Amino acid sequence: MVDYSKALPITIRGLTKKYGSLYALDSIDLDVSSGEFLTLLGPSGSGKTTLLMAIAGFNRPDSGSIRFGDTEMILAPPHKREVGMVFQNYALFPHMTVAENIAFPLKLRRIGSKECQQRVDEALSTVQLSDLGGRRIDQLSGGQMQRVALARAFVFSPRILLMDEPFGALDAQTRLMMQENLLEIWSEFRITVLFITHDIDEAIFLADRVLVMSASPGRIIADIDIALDRPRTMEMATEDQFIRAKKQCIDFIKAESLRAFEQQNPGSNR
Repeated sequence: MVDYSKALPITIRGLTKKYGSLYALDSIDLDVSSGEFLTLLGPSGSGKTTLLMAIAGFNRPDSGSIRFGDTEMILAPPHKREVGMVFQNYALFPHMTVAENIAFPLKLRRIGSKECQQRVDEALSTVQLSDLGGRRIDQLSGGQMQRVALARAFVFSPRILLMDEPFGALDAQTRLMMQENLLEIWSEFRITVLFITHDIDEAIFLADRVLVMSASPGRIIADIDIALDRPRTMEMATEDQFIRAKKQCIDFIKAESLRAFEQQNPGSNR
């Protein structure tokens, strides 16, 4: 059985990333508890994806610290970070079957064939695709492809899961189903999750905390605790706590969007 019991906390201090003279991230400080589910909101260009890519090791910050538990990771390559990633565009291999896609990170880690098969079978069962292991990717619906991407992200027992707008391309009904499926997986394994979304309702429904990031340069301007009971249900969207959190998010994002507009259009009367 795959061991998902070792979720890691994340500690970030002074994280700065520039592209030329543009600051994508400006002295980010962030603490994520072990097993916490954190969502990130913010206008386009606020550095949300840049932050996730820095945590995953796919870009190198100009300064700052990223620690997983007690270990500094700023110079560690991606394959040494025990981090799974899920993207909006799925990033699946079209020439591989569903099972082969899920097995790919296991083969990179040279997991034996017997254990590899066991883990793939468990992952397929967890995302409710047990009968589709032999299918080609082009034979799947969008929701099924996103489940394959999710299974591939956690099949190698990552200690942190990073998700960059994973459900953004799905229709509303499939998106709700995927949100519920993700929370079921998270509640069972309690992996540490950072999840980017532009959907405020989605951010609140999933999260223990919602972070709001500023327009460029990217900074964290709000940290909103979501004190909703778990397990979550869609009916909670009508509760006072949900509505208050949503208003907070809207107010922060509206203010940042206006600030960004004014920066780009000085002297505008809007």
